[in-house]
Amino acid sequence: MGVNRPLITEADVTAARRLGEPLVVDADALVTPAARDAARLAGVALIPPGTTEAGGRAALNATAPCRVAIGADHGGYDLKESLKAALVSLGHAVVDCGTHSRDPVDYPDLAHAVAGAVAESRCDRGIVIDGAGIGSSIAANKVPGIRAACCHDLFTVKNSREHNNANVLSLGSMGLGAPEAIELARVWLETPFAGGRHSRRIEKISAVEYRYLR
Repeated sequence: MGVNRPLITEADVTAARRLGEPLVVDADALVTPAARDAARLAGVALIPPGTTEAGGRAALNATAPCRVAIGADHGGYDLKESLKAALVSLGHAVVDCGTHSRDPVDYPDLAHAVAGAVAESRCDRGIVIDGAGIGSSIAANKVPGIRAACCHDLFTVKNSREHNNANVLSLGSMGLGAPEAIELARVWLETPFAGGRHSRRIEKISAVEYRYLR
């Protein structure tokens, strides 16, 4: 199933925090989303070999707006455009992964583009849109390190963040109007991961994922 890759978990971040040192991460290492969130919260820099500690800490602690990758198929194009404007008005930076018109496209391509941007840390979070939101969430979840949640109300949005530490939100354009979708995206982006017992469960999800990457 491929070459073994080093796995960086929340436990590794905790150990680095106790030592007061940055965590050196090889380029081919798989860093779990829970570990990335733990590093941000604890102020632990994830740095490549050879990077100075000062440089790593500066990169981690630099203040910047949340960078959100967003993508939709043709059915979700109009909703994507509305969400883009709203997210920018809320102070977020938006990376538009397409599509850029109402011409027919395949939702897995757009979901992959968004999920890849998040998994590779080019963006902090991602939002994908198609007719129902289900297909895009399935496609996004095939990318290692991604936990995409298909949400349709405030309860599922908050739960996906608090309990599941979802890093990609999937919305269905056929069931949501622009005002409702904007509110769901706003709450999703502002809701923190609860941690605690949920961290253990997220690490188990990551362990299952890692098993099939080896």
